[in-house]
Amino acid sequence: MVSIFFMLVILLPVFSGFGQFFSKISGNLSEGIAINSIMGIFSISIVYSVLAFFIPLNIFVEGTFIILGLFFFFYFKIYNQFWSFIAENKRLFPLLSFIIIFFGSFYPFILDHFGYYVPTVKWISEVGLVQGISNLDLLLGQMSVWHILQAGFSNFADPFLRINVLVLIVYLIYILEKKSWIHLLFLPVLFLLSQSPSPDLPVIAFSLIILNEIINFNKNCALLFALSMFVFAIKPTITWLPIFAFSYSLLVLKSNFKFIFLGIFVLILFIFKNIWTFGFPVFPVQFLDLGLSWKPNPQLLQNSSEIAIMKTYDMQYQFAEIQKFSGFDYIKNWLFLSGIKGKIHLLFVLSLLVFFIYSLKKNSKLIWILFISILIKSILVLLFSAQYRFFLDVFFVIFFVLFNKLLTKKISILIFSVLSLFFAGFLSFPSMVKDLLPSFKLGNFLTGFTENQFYKPSHFELYKYKTHQIGNLKFNVVEKYPFSFDTPLPAISPQFIQEDLNAGIFPQLKGNTLKEGFIWRKISEKEKEDLRFILKDFK
Repeated sequence: MVSIFFMLVILLPVFSGFGQFFSKISGNLSEGIAINSIMGIFSISIVYSVLAFFIPLNIFVEGTFIILGLFFFFYFKIYNQFWSFIAENKRLFPLLSFIIIFFGSFYPFILDHFGYYVPTVKWISEVGLVQGISNLDLLLGQMSVWHILQAGFSNFADPFLRINVLVLIVYLIYILEKKSWIHLLFLPVLFLLSQSPSPDLPVIAFSLIILNEIINFNKNCALLFALSMFVFAIKPTITWLPIFAFSYSLLVLKSNFKFIFLGIFVLILFIFKNIWTFGFPVFPVQFLDLGLSWKPNPQLLQNSSEIAIMKTYDMQYQFAEIQKFSGFDYIKNWLFLSGIKGKIHLLFVLSLLVFFIYSLKKNSKLIWILFISILIKSILVLLFSAQYRFFLDVFFVIFFVLFNKLLTKKISILIFSVLSLFFAGFLSFPSMVKDLLPSFKLGNFLTGFTENQFYKPSHFELYKYKTHQIGNLKFNVVEKYPFSFDTPLPAISPQFIQEDLNAGIFPQLKGNTLKEGFIWRKISEKEKEDLRFILKDFK
């Protein structure tokens, strides 16, 4: 917790400093420390995304940005805003900040932390964005903008990758500045995502902030659309937000099309980044095949597509079974999956129905635009891979719209307190979670509270691996563990080696260095035997 506190002491001034500097150029969304910090996160993320094409985001890059951010912080005298804010909120802010830091200090338990987040951050901080990295590990083709930002501060300021704690602090500041108390109810749920650099947390927090600004008729269309597109670039499943911001600007504020320029730049950068790392404009969709030499093997893409469909049904059906479903079976089997996910699916459909009825009752242009935007996003998710995690943000949005004007400060604080106690027990007593929610698979990875959390966040260390070579690629494989989260680069997880073997291919260096990227080629029988030998301990 002490380590997280010092991370906040460094990075909050850095982001607010850059945000103030950026606002001098482009204007600001609204007044306040929170929006200033979000503008800083936005501007640094975009600059980092460009830099990562050319250089690794190592400690020299991080040090430069920290020095610049602190310079802007003191030059613009932003510290005066912080002192005023803390004085005005001297009771709530320290207490709620302590609770946020407490939750952020637990062990990571999201599996993507080990299989995707940490490896991505390692690649970006040590090498940068790599052409065709998806040939080495398909998941790495995502390279979210959020992990680019995390990589740029992972060398010194935030080595334990707790940047999501900072987002929650910024979100808390926004709540207190705007006195929008309903947002307090969302914090406890987001506590579960604060131990990892999960893109879901900033996507939900930032989208709710932008939604709040639009609901209150903020007229800075250019920044609303640009920030919405930035949230989309963090995680494309948030498609409703740029659609909503765009429609709001055109249909409600009746702005001309000049407001789209900054947002379109963010979109182009996002698409180019995906093409560079994955070979297609949007990961993991095989849309607009440009015939690039570094695009992944078609069989691996097909495997990924089939797994996405099976995950729609919580892996309770095989792909061959799903193919035989009738139209009615597709819907029925998804709605009535056994376990907690089936209940989430039913709640999702019910929530959309309630929101539709609410839209009819309110008959507001703004509400209808929001409903249609949510509906478009929901249809796209249902068509692609209707996993519950891809539409969790919809629950937050609908709850916000329905209860925004109904919940007072006292009621919000009371509900926040009850939920915080509940989730503290959830993380601290994992055996209880396993007993009460046996179908919640992540419950098996909760570890509970440890005393070490008081001075540094809990984290895992393994660092056991072996080095092998196939063709011109020398690579490292973790020993007797499925994820290569702290294996030196280049690392390949056993699962992806098995998929390569099944496809009869293997990644190769495109040139002489890791920075030049990867392609794939077919392998010989001798190389297949070598891969089987590597995998013998993982059977």
